[in-house]
Amino acid sequence: MENDLLKKVRKIEIKTKALSHQVFAGEYHSAFKGRGMAFSEVREYQYGDDVRNMDWNVTARLRAPYVKIFEEERELTVMLLVDVSGSRLFGTTSQTKKDLVTEIAAVLSFSASINNDKVGALFFSSKVEKFIPPKKGRSHLLRIIRELVEFEPEDRGTDIGAALRFLTERGIPATRTP
Repeated sequence: MENDLLKKVRKIEIKTKALSHQVFAGEYHSAFKGRGMAFSEVREYQYGDDVRNMDWNVTARLRAPYVKIFEEERELTVMLLVDVSGSRLFGTTSQTKKDLVTEIAAVLSFSASINNDKVGALFFSSKVEKFIPPKKGRSHLLRIIRELVEFEPEDRGTDIGAALRFLTERGIPATRTP
């Protein structure tokens, strides 16, 4: 049983690692919308600063113009929200929804890993079934894939709202990309 699981995880790793190099080569960052910037500090306005970065609260308080300084976020956190409800068994004899979700999650995980990003997972049905906090590293990715392959949920229903509330309560922003 354990040997079969390891073989299956290894097969998924090999297949999806190649896909993550091909599919996302040169396109990875374009999938993430936004400035990719985190607030760093406020400093006094200097000639040539972008007025769109003006911090009006500090400017009003100190009666001198101040601008916000941002640092580029070099590390993203990829959270995989995986629906493990009863519909995961839907599919054909050659591939179920569960198999396809596992492959897609593995491609996204390895792609994030190539870019040195953290990856976490949340399995949900009508409730949060399992939460794997975001981390880096190959062994962590293999753990997520192994869980995707062997996980059996307690409930059969679906409530994505519960999963999103769970993430929000823990300070993990649930943003969506088109």
